[in-house]
Amino acid sequence: MNTLENSFLNDFRSMSQNGATPGGGVDRQAATVADGQNRNWFRGLVEGHGFSVHYDAVGNQYSLLELVPGAPWIAVGSHLDSQPLGGRFDGAYGVLAGAHAAIRVQQQFAESSHNESEPKFNIVVINWFNEEGSRFKPSMMGSSVYTGKIRVDQVLVTTDPTGVTVQEALESIGTIGDFELSVAAYVEIHIEQGRSMEDTGLSIGLVESTWGANKYEFIVHGDQAHTGATFIADRQDALLGASALVVAAREIALEHSTDEHMVITSCGEFNVFPNSPVVVASRVNLLVDIRSTDPDVLAAADAELHARVAKIEQMANVRIERGAEHVWAAKAYDQAGLDLAAQSAKALGLRYGVVRTLAGHDSTNMKDIVPTIMLFVPSVEGISHNERELTKDQDMLAGVDLLTEVLTRVVRGDFVSPDKAASSLASATAN
Repeated sequence: MNTLENSFLNDFRSMSQNGATPGGGVDRQAATVADGQNRNWFRGLVEGHGFSVHYDAVGNQYSLLELVPGAPWIAVGSHLDSQPLGGRFDGAYGVLAGAHAAIRVQQQFAESSHNESEPKFNIVVINWFNEEGSRFKPSMMGSSVYTGKIRVDQVLVTTDPTGVTVQEALESIGTIGDFELSVAAYVEIHIEQGRSMEDTGLSIGLVESTWGANKYEFIVHGDQAHTGATFIADRQDALLGASALVVAAREIALEHSTDEHMVITSCGEFNVFPNSPVVVASRVNLLVDIRSTDPDVLAAADAELHARVAKIEQMANVRIERGAEHVWAAKAYDQAGLDLAAQSAKALGLRYGVVRTLAGHDSTNMKDIVPTIMLFVPSVEGISHNERELTKDQDMLAGVDLLTEVLTRVVRGDFVSPDKAASSLASATAN
């Protein structure tokens, strides 16, 4: 193992101590003390390599490495926040890999004497705020603000379950500012969080598209009553209605999945009030999401879910309110980016294949505004959002090698034209 490989693995192990859990994972929910410690650790790491670090109004962390003064910027990144009792690799691997790839790219250009190999862009490594959405909803919050899908003021007043706002949380860890930066393209590498790559023996996944996803908050309203003294006929049991909604979501997934297009439904959060052993629940807040690769299949499953809501209201004698929603469509990544990534993997002799992402990532937002490349490395047994989440060292290192090669080509101008990028950014600034 060479010095560069040892350096990355040592940094990854050091980073994984921030917010470490007894089960081998991490708990670094957005803007918590552990997240702040990790952000500061990362800042120290990159500043030691000549990066300058800044924060925007919603806590996105920008680490800038200037290669060509005045040139446009290429972004590479992911997120450092985690789920409660999450894994060490989800998001954090991509941010650290981005930093190490940027450092290698700088070294390669510094050692090159060929004019055709000169960089045309600068590099910024971005740690997006609250990608996970576990403490503050919705997920992918920082990149949603960056891409104009959510307003800054809306985010800053969003509260966690204890009533702390995003602004208060970011101020408490000192990672909020007023920095702004436009980028010409975006590259992200991430663990797959599924097992398709491991099953097929791939070292690298080239992500061709996202699955479509519809995420809903539901509030089931009932009436508080005594569990022993209240007749069944007189009950308005919010927990019964919510439970029926969870079952309905699973049935819809099974009914609407086909050989060509799978449907996945989940209920990831479930809060019962007043949650007493002798009280019929008066209210349940829950999240339900539906995902599919095909927009028509997704639309049919979604319509069925909302039709079931009306039936459940009747059956359980409750009222179901639809709250906030977070939706993204199935959409392809740039074909030119796929081709560039394939050429890069081939040049390195890495076994690669084309895959789709079931999960949402910050690239899901970024691909809507700039040319974007999304890469995967394998997850052992597909385990993710779990302390047992694992990506093997050799797969992480192969991913850093590929990211370095991809980033070198992008910075060289093989993905987006420097002149066109500069013109577009100037126009955007003027407007």
